[in-house]
Amino acid sequence: MNRQTFAWNRSRNKLRQEIRWIEFLSKAGLFFAALGLFSINLGNLPLQADEQIVSQVAKEIASASFDSLRWLFPTLQEQPYLERPPLVHGLIALAYSLAGSNEWTTRLPGAFLAACSVPLLYSLGREIFVARMPSLFSAAIYLTLLPVVRYGRLAMLDGAVLCFEILTMVCIVRSRRDLRWALGVGVGLSLLGLSQGIMGVIVAAIALWFLAWDTPRLLSSGFFVIGALLGGAPALTWHASQFLLHGKPFVAAMFGQDFQASDGYAIGLSWYPLLEILKSSWPWLIFALYGLRLAWQERNWGWAKLLLVWSGVLLAIVSLFSTRYVGAIVPIYPALALAGGAALAEASGRPVDRVYPRLWTIVLSLLALVPIVVCIGFYFDVDFGSFAAIDYLAFLFMGSLSLTWAVSAALMAQRSEQFILVLFWGMYISWLLLVCSSHWMVFLN
Repeated sequence: MNRQTFAWNRSRNKLRQEIRWIEFLSKAGLFFAALGLFSINLGNLPLQADEQIVSQVAKEIASASFDSLRWLFPTLQEQPYLERPPLVHGLIALAYSLAGSNEWTTRLPGAFLAACSVPLLYSLGREIFVARMPSLFSAAIYLTLLPVVRYGRLAMLDGAVLCFEILTMVCIVRSRRDLRWALGVGVGLSLLGLSQGIMGVIVAAIALWFLAWDTPRLLSSGFFVIGALLGGAPALTWHASQFLLHGKPFVAAMFGQDFQASDGYAIGLSWYPLLEILKSSWPWLIFALYGLRLAWQERNWGWAKLLLVWSGVLLAIVSLFSTRYVGAIVPIYPALALAGGAALAEASGRPVDRVYPRLWTIVLSLLALVPIVVCIGFYFDVDFGSFAAIDYLAFLFMGSLSLTWAVSAALMAQRSEQFILVLFWGMYISWLLLVCSSHWMVFLN
């Protein structure tokens, strides 16, 4: 009996060790794949207008002494900078101090944080789905979403916001079975609040709604509340000190910046967020919509509740406020990626005699024609705005996209689940070809 018990324990420990190695390799592979995609050719194009503002604030932080507290209360042109908290600007200033001021060091901190968000999304998937397959699918969708690629490469706040948003969600779902993660919830909200103040408030609202629906006992737990408040203390302290220093102008600048119409503040239903998602989320949007429908059908499960609350709250907020700030929509993409991962996992597990939704095949087939039309337009010198003098890598990118979507549609029509692997690999290679070109910013914009 003792020998059998010893052999069983040894086998179990070996299995656990193998699982740990698989998890480590999965996360490391996702991180390095993301870092490569987000960091190649970062310095070969000049900074955009928004990036120049971030860079100037970071330069003033880097040039000031530590005792001046410029890193805590930043300035722009020697005037108090109230629009954004200082965390991302401070990281860029640190990069300036270590490697000098240029386009590459300006964009690198955001790219690194965006790369970290990919294995974090995989970890979140492992928490809510438990199974590895939907988690990997979700991370691959997230990595190859156009808005994630765009904001992961630019010196803006969105890469950091995505990273800290997903980190907060990981801590929220883990705190349901281990209250010690409540401190991590507060830390995640603090990092969000010190990157983009309004997002800390929105993600906190999402967390409260989700927990009230899924695990209401946590909201009445003193340990959970104290842990979250302790973790969130840095952001709360910074915002309180700024309010005491600057009063109402700080509140208007910090929390009104992201939700402001061109002629002032406005509240009313806006279709712009939906149009932006429709414009920039292909081909993953068709799977995300299917996944959200699946979540509604299985809304008694925790993963479905999280996705419905996460996507619903964000979409309602950005639609209610008449904003044309595209970055306000970016935090919804992790939820859409998780929904798409759930849909693809459900599709990959289907019997051979079942067909995939016909709409998937039709959409991918139509998408395959778009890059061809664009290439024909270039060949016949059709005016496509600023798409002039595109180099050969950009043409390879469009050809790769067209081939990826066409082959995926053909495999889908043949009921082969290999379309999933082809779609992931083709999308990644296509984006890699694009960012290696000298016109990646034109296409991403």
